Amino acid sequence: MILHDFPLAPNPRRVRMFLAEKRIMVPRVQVDIRDGAQFAEGFRRRNPWSTVPVLELDDGCCIAESVAICRYFEERHPEPSLFGRDAREKARIEMWNRRAELDGYVPLADAVRNRLARFADRAVAGLPSGFPQIPAVAVRGLERYRLFLERLDRRLAERPFLAGERFSIADITAFVTVEFANRIDERIPEGHRHLARWYAAVAARPSAAA
Repeated sequence: MILHDFPLAPNPRRVRMFLAEKRIMVPRVQVDIRDGAQFAEGFRRRNPWSTVPVLELDDGCCIAESVAICRYFEERHPEPSLFGRDAREKARIEMWNRRAELDGYVPLADAVRNRLARFADRAVAGLPSGFPQIPAVAVRGLERYRLFLERLDRRLAERPFLAGERFSIADITAFVTVEFANRIDERIPEGHRHLARWYAAVAARPSAAA
């Protein structure tokens, strides 16, 4: 079993944090997406979408997409549970993880890929060229991301973690998103004290260093 990842990319980090929470060690191979290694023929055979991470099993089966990889390990190693223990908790975690992805990570990724010079002509992940940047998409992405932070702050005024009383994959997704935003100097606003408390607590977990 091998995990194909890249240390600086947010989605592989989600998997690494998840594995660290479960104390699972998996050999890793770096795919340097800065040099276009994700478009090499060998990697495209593992994942035609040309994105990281990819989990390659011993029988050659390859699983792409970070949440799919995390679900694989949740099934194999159910404790500690990060996707929920009963129907109610599983549904709440799924809801908040989706919100973190769709309302936080995706808009932020749009902002980054339509703003930074290194993504010129490849504003869509997994494609080497052909998609020029659209500045208006970057502006809208940041606006949506900031709204996401406001909503998180209100939510975290009620609970220690996004889905309730226990740390879950929803917190991993949201934390990685906020960390990703730091790279373009999008910080947690000073008034969001509940969000800041949660962020500090997650950053202090050993898995945050994965």
